[in-house]
Amino acid sequence: MPLSEIVSYEPATGQELFRKPVDDVDAAVARAREAFPAWASRPIANRMEFVRRFANEVRAAAEEFAELIARETGKPLWEAKTEVEAVINKVEISISAYMERTGQKKLDSALGGIAAVRHKPHGIMAVLGPYNFPAHLPNGHIVPALIAGNTVIFKPSEKTPAVGALLVECFRRAGIDNDVVQVLIGGPDEGKALVAHPQVDGILFTGSAQAGIAINRKCATNPGKILALEMGGNNPIVVTKTPKVEDAALLIIRSAFTTAGQRCTAARRLIVTEDMYDQTVEAVKNLIGKIIVDEPFAEPAPFMGCVIDNQAADQLTESFLYLLSNGGKAIRHLKRLKDDAPFVAPALIDTTAMEERPDVELFGPLLQVIKVPDLDSAIVEANNTRFGLSASLIGGSPEDFSLFWANIRAGIVNWNQPTNGASSKAPFGGLGLSGNHRPAAYYAADYCAYPVASSEVEQPRASLGVGFSTD
Repeated sequence: MPLSEIVSYEPATGQELFRKPVDDVDAAVARAREAFPAWASRPIANRMEFVRRFANEVRAAAEEFAELIARETGKPLWEAKTEVEAVINKVEISISAYMERTGQKKLDSALGGIAAVRHKPHGIMAVLGPYNFPAHLPNGHIVPALIAGNTVIFKPSEKTPAVGALLVECFRRAGIDNDVVQVLIGGPDEGKALVAHPQVDGILFTGSAQAGIAINRKCATNPGKILALEMGGNNPIVVTKTPKVEDAALLIIRSAFTTAGQRCTAARRLIVTEDMYDQTVEAVKNLIGKIIVDEPFAEPAPFMGCVIDNQAADQLTESFLYLLSNGGKAIRHLKRLKDDAPFVAPALIDTTAMEERPDVELFGPLLQVIKVPDLDSAIVEANNTRFGLSASLIGGSPEDFSLFWANIRAGIVNWNQPTNGASSKAPFGGLGLSGNHRPAAYYAADYCAYPVASSEVEQPRASLGVGFSTD
């Protein structure tokens, strides 16, 4: 049954935070279509100035913004503050990226006139945002799309609509017309309607592989509609020979449990060569026992907050029990810390003995450990997935990393760094069930505008060639 209104609750407390009726998709698209010609015809410098004003509005509201993100997602306040900083920083990065990736070219060809390459916006872009980074990730689509001259309809996750509404309010405070960038409050039905709408020219999506595949199927008969799909990952972090065991353990903890494991780049599988297994697992186990899990504003500040809701916590518990009952060996149990709130203790489970490990994205603080004989075996195991977003090698030599980099299937490949925390100055995306080869971040300009080739002369000039009579 379609939802008539969207209600958001604070996951850490259960208190209602936001309530609003769902918006009309057709009306939003009509307004965006009407606003497009004027916005697209503005000089690029003018559009860049508007998004710079937006960055200033976010900066002015930074404290309010961070508190709202922490309340609506359950993530610690310190982490919410880093998300607000990422929103601000995205503007200048996007401007630099657009100028580099879509720069104009003019080639003088004498009597042939000028050969030119310029870029045009697609039109109306629908941005479908996730709940884990409800401001930063959709903003990474919205700002490049606006710079390129598109109008934007942003449908935030129904789990984090309040953050989405405040994000768009900051664009309005910056002076951008209400119809140029809109927030559309709605649930799955409104998202499906946006994807299927014939007047929507592009879908910029961040979310699960299941939803991304459904979008891809829906648009399969419309090749003119641009799709940029950022989906999840069953990401491996591989540990081979290193004397820095404690540092390796810290990198593993950061990879697997930051944002309560609710990052598409979070490590899901810890693959360890047998010569490093005992000491690595022991160090990780000890660090997990020191992780503070608490509400966003607690003192001392927690490393990890709750997951997004009780349904997510229940699914993680069921997944842990499935692994346990099918050959997994618990090293740190996943436990519900509160009966009425989605706080879970981070878990570590050895799944080496499992005949078939589920190739799914377990979106939370649940890390599987797999023991392998050597680095070659580790690479084979790391690639034993339909996903291909992020992978990291801890330890080894430069030659080992060259082998790893050349053979691993992932869009982000790191060495002695976490699987998460990718740079906004680099492309961001994966392959397989992780994406459709349209990376975001610095390369977002590529899917927000398309190149147009021109051949130009100031006056018509032509001559007859072979095949014409002289009469």
